[in-house]
Amino acid sequence: MTSSVADALVGRVIDGRYRILSHLADGGMASVYVALDERLDREVALKIMRPGLATDEVFVERFRAEARSAARLSHPNVVAVFDQGEDAGEVFLAMELVEGKTLRDVIHEEAPLTAREALAILEPILLALRAAHVAGMIHRDVKPENVIVRRDGEVKVADFGLARAITNQATTSQTGVLLGTVSYLSPEQVERGVADTRSDVYAAGLLLFEMLTGRKAVTGATPIQIAYNHVHGSIVTPSTVVPTVPAELDALVARATALEPEDRFDSAASFVTALRAVRRGLSADELDERGTAVVPDPATTALLPSDSSTSQLPPVDRPRRAGAPAGSERHRTRPNDVGRAALAGLPVHDDGPIVEHTAAMPIDRRHRPDRRRRWPLWLAAVLVVAGGALAGWWFTAGPGGSTVVPTVVGQPIARAEVALQQASLSLERVEEFSEGRAKGVVLRVEPGAGSELGKDSTVRVVISKGKERYAVPKLVGTRLGGAGSVLSPLTLRLGDRSEDWSETVPEGVVIAQDPAPGASVKRNTAVSVVVSKGREPIEVPVVTGASFEAASAAITKAGLTVRRGEDVNSDAVPAGQVVSQSPDKGTLHRGDAVKVVVSKGPVMVQVPDVVDQQDVAAEKTLTDLGLTVDKQYPFGDLFEKKVRAQSPTAGTSVPKGTTVKLTIV
Repeated sequence: MTSSVADALVGRVIDGRYRILSHLADGGMASVYVALDERLDREVALKIMRPGLATDEVFVERFRAEARSAARLSHPNVVAVFDQGEDAGEVFLAMELVEGKTLRDVIHEEAPLTAREALAILEPILLALRAAHVAGMIHRDVKPENVIVRRDGEVKVADFGLARAITNQATTSQTGVLLGTVSYLSPEQVERGVADTRSDVYAAGLLLFEMLTGRKAVTGATPIQIAYNHVHGSIVTPSTVVPTVPAELDALVARATALEPEDRFDSAASFVTALRAVRRGLSADELDERGTAVVPDPATTALLPSDSSTSQLPPVDRPRRAGAPAGSERHRTRPNDVGRAALAGLPVHDDGPIVEHTAAMPIDRRHRPDRRRRWPLWLAAVLVVAGGALAGWWFTAGPGGSTVVPTVVGQPIARAEVALQQASLSLERVEEFSEGRAKGVVLRVEPGAGSELGKDSTVRVVISKGKERYAVPKLVGTRLGGAGSVLSPLTLRLGDRSEDWSETVPEGVVIAQDPAPGASVKRNTAVSVVVSKGREPIEVPVVTGASFEAASAAITKAGLTVRRGEDVNSDAVPAGQVVSQSPDKGTLHRGDAVKVVVSKGPVMVQVPDVVDQQDVAAEKTLTDLGLTVDKQYPFGDLFEKKVRAQSPTAGTSVPKGTTVKLTIV
């Protein structure tokens, strides 16, 4: 997509939703823009496929596959894909907008990195790959261009699912794209076209090498040479290039980039576990020492036979596979077994430390001999002759001339600054919020575009600070009276207020809010709150006379708890029913206890045998036990007055106070 075509899309609304604000970058398959999602009022990165590829169903389907693949992942170190679609022939992906540098930029500007810096960047890369591996996905295209280091240091991995589409486009017109990808292909991808989690591990190991040394681990003059070197060449230890790299990191790189997949870490999860173990074992000095790459020794490079189709390639150091013909590979022996002590038990190869001469190596500067300045005596004469011409130049093309303010509205400030400098103008920066323009984009210029000014004049450039947003403070736990003072400095206001009971929050204190704390909202947004009314009063149910089971159910249903007192005998209340409760009226709070006393029924007495006793003695025996006596004299009281019969009979258990009938003769 040419620059003119890309710029022509600025201002368009894609899919009735995404307003393109500015052009960000171009890639092998697509161009990327900053766009405003007008439906959700947020900025996104909009990737639009190149017009020539948008008509190819194979590429379109693979482009869509990227969206499906990335959408399956939800991880803080993965660039999120929000949406995918097509509008008037424009096939697009809407992605998370990440402001920062690619890992390629970081390596170019700062490598060699310290061990601490390299591991701090690699760890989130591995965590993103681990999330993909757990989800059953393989990235297949791990490289510095697909890793973004945000301004705050957070690392994001992008372009899940895109590798296949790029690698199939192996035409000479796409050599640059292919070269950037081939440099990180695993040997099994080159030889057999297959990949698994260990292929991602291989590429991640190459990233670690590159961060520690500032150079690619596998190089070549052409993509074919690079692919060949992945399979047949050797990867030197990072300490061969930067001597200060700890041996433990040499071993980590060797394990991750082993020729055979089974010799590598089996997944990103295993790799990150080993990384953390290595970091814990290094001292602060080892972690923070910044080394310098050494200039390679030409003696460490080798040439294949002159009739080789690949001309100059690095020496072959990897062990020959079983079944490979003798003489098909060259071998060198490492003087010491680098890394085996550092990562005991982890299989690494005994490859010799051979340094490749690559384009990434430092190039000696050529120094020109110093030239002494000469001051000719005829300088004054030249100035006199040139005086008239100089005056004319001064007031036209020179500093005394005029210039026109260029059109820079809608451009990123960096690009606008270049345009103004080219027009011999200085700028005064002023920032203000904007709902329609992304942060860092020019909103207006004063005086406006087309105005004629003297050179070196200053123009006022108003730059977008992005959308005016404020983080909602936490009101939960504060008293309602103080909520307004918390919101006012943030240009927010108190919204609807409602009340609710709370068993834990005192009366008058906020128990809920909307929007939630931390939410990003516009100026003057109303924050609604729910305020506690304190503990809810509960009416005590009356359960006296009810069975204990029924009483317990009624008390529990009301939100109270049951506490059973000691059961008592009762002549009036049947056994199992509530004799009394405490409290027996009023209100309690949820969880408070109601004490109930349950009846055991009346006291029982066993009727004694009083037959053949004198009536007076028998009556006393029964009344002493709490029984009452009904004496009957069927023949009058003329006889001996002995008890001849009783009812109930002896041994019967009866309630205390029961009447016993005595027949006396």
